Amino acid sequence: MKIVLFANTDWYLYNFRISLAKRLRDSGHEVLLISPAGRYCTDFQAMKFDWRCAPMDRGSLNPWKRAQFVFWLARLLRKERVDLLHAFTIQAAILGSLSARIAGTRCRVNSIAGMGYIFSSQDLRARVLRPFVRLLMRLTIGGKRGRLIVQNPDDRRVFENSGMLDVNNIRMIRGSGVDCGRFTPRDKVRSPGPLRVLLASRLLVDKGVLDYIDAARLLRENGRIIDFILAGDGDPGNPASIASATIVDWDRAKIIRYLGHVDDMLPLFGLIDLIVLPSYREGLPRSLIEAAACGLAIITTDVPGCREVVTDGVDGLLVPVRDPGALAAAIARIDDDRILAATLGQAARRKALSEFDQRIVNDQTIAVYKELIGANPPR
Repeated sequence: MKIVLFANTDWYLYNFRISLAKRLRDSGHEVLLISPAGRYCTDFQAMKFDWRCAPMDRGSLNPWKRAQFVFWLARLLRKERVDLLHAFTIQAAILGSLSARIAGTRCRVNSIAGMGYIFSSQDLRARVLRPFVRLLMRLTIGGKRGRLIVQNPDDRRVFENSGMLDVNNIRMIRGSGVDCGRFTPRDKVRSPGPLRVLLASRLLVDKGVLDYIDAARLLRENGRIIDFILAGDGDPGNPASIASATIVDWDRAKIIRYLGHVDDMLPLFGLIDLIVLPSYREGLPRSLIEAAACGLAIITTDVPGCREVVTDGVDGLLVPVRDPGALAAAIARIDDDRILAATLGQAARRKALSEFDQRIVNDQTIAVYKELIGANPPR
Protein backbone atom coordinates (compact mmCIF):
# COMPACT_ATOMS: atom_id res chain seq x y z
CA MET A 1 0.00 0.00 0.00
CA LYS A 2 1.26 3.50 -0.82
CA ILE A 3 0.62 6.03 1.95
CA VAL A 4 1.19 9.79 1.96
CA LEU A 5 1.75 11.70 5.20
CA PHE A 6 1.09 15.39 4.50
CA ALA A 7 1.54 18.36 6.86
CA ASN A 8 1.88 22.10 6.40
CA THR A 9 5.32 22.12 8.10
CA ASP A 10 8.24 19.70 7.94
CA TRP A 11 8.68 20.40 11.66
CA TYR A 12 5.38 18.68 12.39
CA LEU A 13 6.18 15.56 10.37
CA TYR A 14 9.63 15.21 11.91
CA ASN A 15 8.68 15.82 15.54
CA PHE A 16 5.27 14.17 15.67
CA ARG A 17 4.92 11.56 12.93
CA ILE A 18 8.33 10.20 12.02
CA SER A 19 7.81 7.14 14.25
CA LEU A 20 4.58 6.39 12.37
CA ALA A 21 6.40 6.75 9.03
CA LYS A 22 9.11 4.33 10.18
CA ARG A 23 6.54 1.85 11.47
CA LEU A 24 4.68 1.89 8.14
CA ARG A 25 7.89 1.46 6.15
CA ASP A 26 9.06 -1.39 8.37
CA SER A 27 5.69 -3.08 7.75
CA GLY A 28 6.34 -3.08 4.01
CA HIS A 29 4.31 -0.05 2.92
CA GLU A 30 5.59 2.68 0.60
CA VAL A 31 5.67 6.01 2.47
CA LEU A 32 5.76 9.42 0.82
CA LEU A 33 6.24 12.52 3.01
CA ILE A 34 4.95 15.88 1.78
CA SER A 35 5.51 19.27 3.42
CA PRO A 36 6.88 22.72 2.64
CA ALA A 37 10.67 22.98 2.77
CA GLY A 38 12.34 23.52 6.12
CA ARG A 39 15.21 22.54 8.34
CA TYR A 40 14.18 18.88 8.62
CA CYS A 41 14.06 18.02 4.91
CA THR A 42 17.65 16.79 4.93
CA ASP A 43 16.79 14.58 7.91
CA PHE A 44 14.02 12.90 5.91
CA GLN A 45 16.46 12.27 3.10
CA ALA A 46 19.11 10.95 5.51
CA MET A 47 16.50 8.48 6.80
CA LYS A 48 15.94 7.34 3.19
CA PHE A 49 12.36 8.62 3.05
CA ASP A 50 10.81 9.82 -0.19
CA TRP A 51 10.03 13.47 0.64
CA ARG A 52 8.47 16.03 -1.71
CA CYS A 53 8.50 19.78 -1.26
CA ALA A 54 4.96 21.17 -1.17
CA PRO A 55 4.71 24.52 -3.00
CA MET A 56 2.43 26.14 -0.43
CA ASP A 57 2.48 29.27 1.70
CA ARG A 58 0.59 28.34 4.86
CA GLY A 59 0.13 32.00 5.84
CA SER A 60 -1.40 33.07 2.53
CA LEU A 61 -5.15 33.50 2.01
CA ASN A 62 -4.80 34.00 -1.75
CA PRO A 63 -7.45 31.70 -3.33
CA TRP A 64 -5.51 31.42 -6.60
CA LYS A 65 -2.41 30.13 -4.79
CA ARG A 66 -4.57 27.71 -2.82
CA ALA A 67 -6.14 26.38 -6.03
CA GLN A 68 -2.73 25.98 -7.66
CA PHE A 69 -1.53 23.91 -4.73
CA VAL A 70 -4.65 21.72 -4.69
CA PHE A 71 -4.17 20.78 -8.34
CA TRP A 72 -0.42 20.26 -7.84
CA LEU A 73 -1.12 17.81 -5.03
CA ALA A 74 -3.93 16.11 -6.97
CA ARG A 75 -1.60 15.50 -9.92
CA LEU A 76 1.05 14.08 -7.59
CA LEU A 77 -1.42 11.74 -5.86
CA ARG A 78 -2.69 10.46 -9.21
CA LYS A 79 0.80 10.03 -10.66
CA GLU A 80 2.05 8.15 -7.59
CA ARG A 81 -1.08 5.97 -7.42
CA VAL A 82 -1.52 6.74 -3.74
CA ASP A 83 -3.85 4.44 -1.79
CA LEU A 84 -4.24 6.55 1.34
CA LEU A 85 -3.57 10.19 2.19
CA HIS A 86 -3.16 11.11 5.86
CA ALA A 87 -3.17 14.88 6.43
CA PHE A 88 -2.43 16.70 9.68
CA THR A 89 -3.86 20.04 10.95
CA ILE A 90 -7.01 21.77 9.71
CA GLN A 91 -5.35 23.52 6.79
CA ALA A 92 -3.70 20.35 5.46
CA ALA A 93 -6.92 18.39 6.01
CA ILE A 94 -8.95 20.74 3.82
CA LEU A 95 -6.37 21.08 1.04
CA GLY A 96 -5.37 17.42 1.14
CA SER A 97 -8.93 16.09 1.13
CA LEU A 98 -9.92 18.29 -1.81
CA SER A 99 -6.85 17.15 -3.76
CA ALA A 100 -7.55 13.50 -2.94
CA ARG A 101 -11.14 13.82 -4.15
CA ILE A 102 -9.95 15.31 -7.45
CA ALA A 103 -7.28 12.62 -7.84
CA GLY A 104 -9.63 9.78 -6.97
CA THR A 105 -7.42 8.65 -4.08
CA ARG A 106 -9.08 5.66 -2.46
CA CYS A 107 -8.88 6.65 1.23
CA ARG A 108 -8.48 9.86 3.21
CA VAL A 109 -7.53 10.21 6.88
CA ASN A 110 -7.33 13.61 8.58
CA SER A 111 -5.87 14.25 12.02
CA ILE A 112 -6.79 17.51 13.71
CA ALA A 113 -4.71 18.16 16.82
CA GLY A 114 -6.70 20.95 18.42
CA MET A 115 -8.95 23.49 16.77
CA GLY A 116 -6.12 25.91 15.95
CA TYR A 117 -6.06 29.68 15.59
CA ILE A 118 -9.26 29.91 13.53
CA PHE A 119 -11.39 28.26 16.22
CA SER A 120 -9.56 29.26 19.42
CA SER A 121 -8.89 32.96 18.78
CA GLN A 122 -11.49 35.69 19.22
CA ASP A 123 -9.76 38.32 17.09
CA LEU A 124 -11.55 39.74 14.05
CA ARG A 125 -9.64 37.79 11.43
CA ALA A 126 -10.37 34.45 13.10
CA ARG A 127 -14.08 35.25 13.53
CA VAL A 128 -14.40 36.30 9.89
CA LEU A 129 -12.66 33.17 8.60
CA ARG A 130 -14.43 30.69 10.91
CA PRO A 131 -17.67 30.17 8.92
CA PHE A 132 -15.73 29.77 5.66
CA VAL A 133 -13.44 27.17 7.22
CA ARG A 134 -16.46 25.29 8.60
CA LEU A 135 -18.01 25.24 5.13
CA LEU A 136 -14.79 24.01 3.52
CA MET A 137 -14.45 21.26 6.11
CA ARG A 138 -18.02 20.15 5.52
CA LEU A 139 -17.38 19.94 1.77
CA THR A 140 -14.01 18.18 1.91
CA ILE A 141 -13.35 15.94 4.92
CA GLY A 142 -16.57 13.91 4.98
CA GLY A 143 -17.68 10.93 2.93
CA LYS A 144 -17.47 7.15 3.16
CA ARG A 145 -13.83 7.22 2.07
CA GLY A 146 -12.76 9.51 4.90
CA ARG A 147 -12.01 9.27 8.59
CA LEU A 148 -11.35 12.13 11.01
CA ILE A 149 -9.05 11.56 13.98
CA VAL A 150 -9.32 13.94 16.94
CA GLN A 151 -7.29 13.87 20.12
CA ASN A 152 -9.72 14.70 22.91
CA PRO A 153 -13.43 14.29 23.77
CA ASP A 154 -14.17 18.02 23.58
CA ASP A 155 -13.01 18.25 19.95
CA ARG A 156 -14.96 15.11 19.16
CA ARG A 157 -18.14 16.71 20.50
CA VAL A 158 -17.47 19.85 18.43
CA PHE A 159 -17.44 17.81 15.22
CA GLU A 160 -20.31 15.56 16.27
CA ASN A 161 -22.51 18.60 16.95
CA SER A 162 -21.40 20.59 13.90
CA GLY A 163 -23.00 18.45 11.22
CA MET A 164 -19.80 18.73 9.18
CA LEU A 165 -19.46 14.96 8.72
CA ASP A 166 -20.95 11.61 9.65
CA VAL A 167 -20.30 11.00 13.36
CA ASN A 168 -19.61 7.32 12.58
CA ASN A 169 -16.47 8.41 10.71
CA ILE A 170 -14.88 10.17 13.71
CA ARG A 171 -12.19 8.39 15.72
CA MET A 172 -10.38 9.56 18.86
CA ILE A 173 -6.69 8.78 19.36
CA ARG A 174 -4.93 10.47 22.25
CA GLY A 175 -2.00 12.38 20.77
CA SER A 176 0.76 11.44 18.37
CA GLY A 177 2.66 9.24 20.81
CA VAL A 178 5.88 9.58 22.77
CA ASP A 179 8.82 7.20 22.97
CA CYS A 180 8.56 6.34 26.67
CA GLY A 181 11.68 4.21 26.36
CA ARG A 182 13.68 7.33 25.51
CA PHE A 183 11.87 9.93 27.60
CA THR A 184 12.56 8.63 31.10
CA PRO A 185 13.06 10.20 34.54
CA ARG A 186 16.54 11.51 35.30
CA ASP A 187 18.80 9.15 37.23
CA LYS A 188 20.18 11.66 39.70
CA VAL A 189 18.49 14.16 41.98
CA ARG A 190 19.18 17.71 40.81
CA SER A 191 21.39 19.78 43.07
CA PRO A 192 19.57 22.19 45.42
CA GLY A 193 18.73 25.64 44.14
CA PRO A 194 15.86 27.77 42.86
CA LEU A 195 12.89 26.03 41.30
CA ARG A 196 13.38 25.74 37.55
CA VAL A 197 10.18 26.20 35.56
CA LEU A 198 9.86 25.63 31.82
CA LEU A 199 7.34 26.66 29.18
CA ALA A 200 8.16 24.94 25.89
CA SER A 201 5.88 25.72 22.97
CA ARG A 202 5.45 27.75 19.85
CA LEU A 203 5.56 31.38 20.92
CA LEU A 204 1.87 32.16 20.46
CA VAL A 205 -0.56 34.19 22.51
CA ASP A 206 -2.99 31.26 22.66
CA LYS A 207 -0.30 29.03 24.18
CA GLY A 208 -0.52 31.25 27.26
CA VAL A 209 2.94 32.76 26.88
CA LEU A 210 1.76 36.20 28.06
CA ASP A 211 0.11 34.60 31.12
CA TYR A 212 3.40 32.85 31.90
CA ILE A 213 5.25 36.16 31.77
CA ASP A 214 2.67 37.82 34.03
CA ALA A 215 2.90 34.94 36.53
CA ALA A 216 6.70 35.25 36.56
CA ARG A 217 6.41 38.97 37.27
CA LEU A 218 3.95 38.37 40.13
CA LEU A 219 6.19 35.81 41.82
CA ARG A 220 9.27 38.00 41.43
CA GLU A 221 7.39 40.93 42.99
CA ASN A 222 6.53 38.66 45.92
CA GLY A 223 10.21 37.94 46.48
CA ARG A 224 10.30 34.43 45.03
CA ILE A 225 13.60 33.35 43.51
CA ILE A 226 12.55 31.10 40.64
CA ASP A 227 14.26 30.39 37.34
CA PHE A 228 11.68 30.89 34.59
CA ILE A 229 12.73 29.37 31.25
CA LEU A 230 11.08 29.81 27.85
CA ALA A 231 11.89 27.55 24.90
CA GLY A 232 10.46 27.56 21.40
CA ASP A 233 10.23 29.37 18.09
CA GLY A 234 7.88 31.99 16.82
CA ASP A 235 5.46 31.08 14.05
CA PRO A 236 5.38 33.84 11.41
CA GLY A 237 2.58 32.08 9.54
CA ASN A 238 0.29 32.33 12.57
CA PRO A 239 -1.43 35.64 13.41
CA ALA A 240 -1.13 34.84 17.13
CA SER A 241 2.67 34.72 16.98
CA ILE A 242 4.54 36.92 19.46
CA ALA A 243 7.14 39.28 18.00
CA SER A 244 10.75 38.15 18.48
CA ALA A 245 11.69 41.63 19.73
CA THR A 246 9.21 41.20 22.59
CA ILE A 247 10.81 37.90 23.59
CA VAL A 248 14.26 39.51 23.54
CA ASP A 249 13.01 42.33 25.78
CA TRP A 250 11.71 39.81 28.35
CA ASP A 251 15.06 38.06 28.36
CA ARG A 252 17.01 41.30 28.77
CA ALA A 253 14.74 42.34 31.64
CA LYS A 254 15.50 38.93 33.25
CA ILE A 255 11.82 38.06 33.52
CA ILE A 256 12.58 34.78 31.77
CA ARG A 257 15.59 33.02 30.34
CA TYR A 258 14.96 32.44 26.64
CA LEU A 259 16.58 29.41 25.02
CA GLY A 260 15.13 29.69 21.53
CA HIS A 261 14.40 26.52 19.61
CA VAL A 262 15.55 23.32 21.34
CA ASP A 263 16.15 20.36 19.02
CA ASP A 264 16.30 17.71 21.73
CA MET A 265 14.09 18.31 24.76
CA LEU A 266 15.34 15.32 26.76
CA PRO A 267 18.51 16.95 28.18
CA LEU A 268 16.51 20.09 29.06
CA PHE A 269 13.88 18.04 30.91
CA GLY A 270 16.72 16.62 32.99
CA LEU A 271 17.57 20.11 34.25
CA ILE A 272 14.14 21.41 35.27
CA ASP A 273 11.68 20.72 38.09
CA LEU A 274 8.36 21.81 36.65
CA ILE A 275 6.78 22.30 33.22
CA VAL A 276 3.84 24.62 32.63
CA LEU A 277 1.53 25.14 29.66
CA PRO A 278 -1.18 27.79 30.26
CA SER A 279 -2.71 27.16 26.82
CA TYR A 280 -6.18 28.32 25.77
CA ARG A 281 -6.98 25.07 23.92
CA GLU A 282 -5.03 22.04 22.69
CA GLY A 283 -5.41 18.78 20.85
CA LEU A 284 -3.15 16.80 23.16
CA PRO A 285 0.05 18.73 23.96
CA ARG A 286 3.17 16.74 23.08
CA SER A 287 5.42 18.78 25.41
CA LEU A 288 3.33 17.79 28.43
CA ILE A 289 3.30 14.12 27.48
CA GLU A 290 7.08 14.09 27.03
CA ALA A 291 7.45 15.82 30.40
CA ALA A 292 5.08 13.31 31.99
CA ALA A 293 7.15 10.43 30.59
CA CYS A 294 10.18 12.06 32.25
CA GLY A 295 8.38 12.09 35.60
CA LEU A 296 8.12 15.88 35.84
CA ALA A 297 5.48 17.84 37.72
CA ILE A 298 3.04 19.59 35.38
CA ILE A 299 0.86 22.67 35.68
CA THR A 300 -1.55 23.37 32.85
CA THR A 301 -4.94 24.92 32.19
CA ASP A 302 -8.32 23.27 32.61
CA VAL A 303 -9.11 23.34 28.88
CA PRO A 304 -9.71 20.73 26.15
CA GLY A 305 -6.59 18.70 25.45
CA CYS A 306 -4.70 19.73 28.56
CA ARG A 307 -7.10 18.14 31.01
CA GLU A 308 -6.74 14.85 29.14
CA VAL A 309 -3.07 14.81 30.18
CA VAL A 310 -3.52 16.04 33.75
CA THR A 311 -5.98 15.00 36.44
CA ASP A 312 -5.87 17.80 39.00
CA GLY A 313 -4.03 16.82 42.17
CA VAL A 314 -3.26 13.32 40.90
CA ASP A 315 -0.61 13.69 38.18
CA GLY A 316 -0.39 17.46 37.93
CA LEU A 317 -2.21 20.69 38.73
CA LEU A 318 -4.92 22.40 36.68
CA VAL A 319 -5.52 26.15 36.78
CA PRO A 320 -8.18 28.36 35.15
CA VAL A 321 -7.41 29.62 31.67
CA ARG A 322 -6.20 33.23 31.19
CA ASP A 323 -5.52 33.58 34.93
CA PRO A 324 -1.88 34.54 35.67
CA GLY A 325 -2.66 34.85 39.39
CA ALA A 326 -3.85 31.26 39.63
CA LEU A 327 -0.86 30.10 37.61
CA ALA A 328 1.49 31.97 39.94
CA ALA A 329 -0.21 30.43 43.00
CA ALA A 330 0.19 26.90 41.58
CA ILE A 331 3.87 27.49 40.82
CA ALA A 332 4.37 28.81 44.37
CA ARG A 333 2.70 25.67 45.72
CA ILE A 334 5.21 23.46 43.91
CA ASP A 335 8.05 25.75 45.04
CA ASP A 336 6.99 25.20 48.66
CA ASP A 337 6.39 21.45 48.40
CA ARG A 338 9.01 19.52 46.43
CA ILE A 339 7.64 16.20 47.74
CA LEU A 340 4.33 17.01 46.06
CA ALA A 341 6.22 17.73 42.85
CA ALA A 342 7.89 14.30 42.99
CA THR A 343 4.60 12.53 43.74
CA LEU A 344 2.82 14.22 40.83
CA GLY A 345 5.72 13.40 38.52
CA GLN A 346 5.68 9.71 39.39
CA ALA A 347 1.95 9.50 38.70
CA ALA A 348 2.42 11.35 35.41
CA ARG A 349 5.03 8.80 34.30
CA ARG A 350 2.64 5.92 34.98
CA LYS A 351 -0.07 7.60 32.93
CA ALA A 352 2.28 8.24 30.01
CA LEU A 353 3.27 4.58 29.91
CA SER A 354 -0.31 3.31 29.98
CA GLU A 355 -1.96 5.83 27.60
CA PHE A 356 0.48 7.87 25.52
CA ASP A 357 3.33 5.60 24.42
CA GLN A 358 3.95 5.88 20.66
CA ARG A 359 3.45 2.15 20.12
CA ILE A 360 -0.11 2.45 21.42
CA VAL A 361 -0.86 5.51 19.28
CA ASN A 362 0.68 4.03 16.12
CA ASP A 363 -1.27 0.78 16.60
CA GLN A 364 -4.51 2.75 16.86
CA THR A 365 -3.67 4.87 13.79
CA ILE A 366 -2.83 1.87 11.63
CA ALA A 367 -6.08 0.24 12.77
CA VAL A 368 -7.94 3.21 11.27
CA TYR A 369 -6.04 2.70 7.99
CA LYS A 370 -6.98 -0.98 7.87
CA GLU A 371 -10.61 -0.24 8.66
CA LEU A 372 -10.80 2.37 5.90
CA ILE A 373 -8.95 0.28 3.28
CA GLY A 374 -11.19 -2.69 4.07
CA ALA A 375 -14.29 -0.56 3.54
CA ASN A 376 -12.93 0.87 0.25
CA PRO A 377 -11.33 -1.97 -1.72
CA PRO A 378 -9.72 -1.18 -5.10
CA ARG A 379 -12.04 -1.20 -8.07
